[in-house]
Amino acid sequence: MTKDEQIELVKRYFASVDDEDLNGVLSTLAGDCAFSVETHNVRLEGHEAISGMLKRLWANHEAVRHFDFVFIPDPEAGRIAVRFRVENTEHDGSVTRKSNCNFFETRAGQFSAIAVYMAGANTLQQSD
Repeated sequence: MTKDEQIELVKRYFASVDDEDLNGVLSTLAGDCAFSVETHNVRLEGHEAISGMLKRLWANHEAVRHFDFVFIPDPEAGRIAVRFRVENTEHDGSVTRKSNCNFFETRAGQFSAIAVYMAGANTLQQSD
């Protein structure tokens, strides 16, 4: 992948998360994608486990928005790092703001691994 292709894949991933488009998110992930929230000791592997996490995220918030991206692509190594801001709109209308970093590994045009470093409380619960 080129730098631009890596950046576009990250943008598509986050747009799908924000749009609650599960198929869109899964289209960016390898079937055996490893997903971790390093700051909260969460480890998931594969579409089924990641889908459950996303469904909980969407059910627990009125809306989720990722923005203000800073990309550090490394296509030769198959990696891209991204710093960004997150706004989670709660069901009561309040907004939780965070600053996060994700580290993505790519394989064959999809993400094979995603490591999340999240400020504040964990909004990507492994289970209820």
